[in-house]
Amino acid sequence: CSSIQPDPGAPGRAGAAAGACHAEAVAWAVGQPADEAVMARVWRESGAGLIRPIAPGQAVTRDFRADRVNVHIDRDNRITAVSCG
Repeated sequence: CSSIQPDPGAPGRAGAAAGACHAEAVAWAVGQPADEAVMARVWRESGAGLIRPIAPGQAVTRDFRADRVNVHIDRDNRITAVSCG
């Protein structure tokens, strides 16, 4: 399991402890391919400090993180849901 972590020097970010996730801002991503460009845009536009791609059947921790956006991806590498936590 891996998460893409932001560049602490990225403009408008304060490192991994950046602002809270706003999944409603990236609802447009559902149905899009989970490629690098789309995932980077989801991370940026959600305001989250962390992004966690979740593949079908992948085990994930159940801890809640207000600064993490979860991106659920199907077997065809399409985004099926975006949530915070």
